[in-house]
Amino acid sequence: MDERPFPTITANEMRGINRSAVLNLVRQNGPIARTDIAAVLQISLMTVIRIVDELIANDFIRLTGKKEFSGGRRRPLLEFNSDGHLVIGVNVDENRLYGAVADLAGKIITEISQPQEIPGKIQYQPLESFIESLIKSAQETGKHILGIGVGAPGITFVRDGTVCWTPTLEWRDIPVKEKLQDRFHLPVIMDNDVNLAALGEMWFGAGQNCSNLVLMIVGRGIGAGVIIDGAVYRGSHLTAGEIGFLLPDRSHLGIPREGIGALESLASCATILEKSRLAVKARLQPDLLAALTIEDVFAAYRREEEWSQSVITDFLDHLAQTIAAITVCYDPESIILSGEIAPVADILIEPILKRLEGVIPVCPRLVVSKLEQQATILGTILEILHTTADFYTVRKLS
Repeated sequence: MDERPFPTITANEMRGINRSAVLNLVRQNGPIARTDIAAVLQISLMTVIRIVDELIANDFIRLTGKKEFSGGRRRPLLEFNSDGHLVIGVNVDENRLYGAVADLAGKIITEISQPQEIPGKIQYQPLESFIESLIKSAQETGKHILGIGVGAPGITFVRDGTVCWTPTLEWRDIPVKEKLQDRFHLPVIMDNDVNLAALGEMWFGAGQNCSNLVLMIVGRGIGAGVIIDGAVYRGSHLTAGEIGFLLPDRSHLGIPREGIGALESLASCATILEKSRLAVKARLQPDLLAALTIEDVFAAYRREEEWSQSVITDFLDHLAQTIAAITVCYDPESIILSGEIAPVADILIEPILKRLEGVIPVCPRLVVSKLEQQATILGTILEILHTTADFYTVRKLS
């Protein structure tokens, strides 16, 4: 907790804010001249020159062969040094470890997927071995490794990197950040996987140019990552975005839940499959019934097979209610749909919006993620950059 009773800005923090603004402007608009940076950010040219020299020394920006045209000295234009550093990103879920080595532009250099022998029982130790493999791959490039980012479901104390509780992995109070820093001697961030995915969408995916967005992931569970004014909104107890616990109606009041929320019990992909198997139980052999997938269910819905209509209609109703709640609470520029429903989202968006017409003040802009499993990995780039480059996101209140 900040010890200052009233937040103030120190000289170091002011320099950090200006440095972050310069770095982000160069990243988004490079090649760019120092004079243009000063004009856009409304800071002095001498301040820009000092910050640029510092960012060049740290290999975050670099000179190009092009030069600015002005009446004075012609200096080389600047660009983001997107391939000068690498980040190790890992996404832990109940069935596998997925990791990648990526540069700061989001280009995946190497990726590895490791299924788990006992789904839902991922132990911590294999995570270290998995990361070690990724580090070896990164070292072969000869480039600097900026840090390691890990995303996992559940509640994480981001500041100290401790996973407080993740029911699907059965992790409780594990100091992941401390353990990994002791092992690999690199900067480490540990965060909720959906929060990281939302950051990934903001910089590299369907949320580019949005400073207010919500990423909604529907799979075996349901969760959301909330970005407000360019930063993850976590809430007072780090549970912002746990939308799987939304109450669809009053019949769920007074019923304690742990692990799976009321909405998840009605609208997750696991529930869709459960309802679908009940609907076709009399028609399919047990082996075919067990092999039924979400893709099969939505394919049947496209073909207008009767058994699938009520299953998907119920799902659409619950999804529309959830999107309405998100919209009136956060009023995001975009709501991004991801998870197992992403491949079929083309048949979801129109009926959802139709359900919401005239019901809420403003219908949201619904878009589909194209990053899929890479979103969390790419989100680690942003958080590692925040950590190692002393990066700030600032909002002026008016």
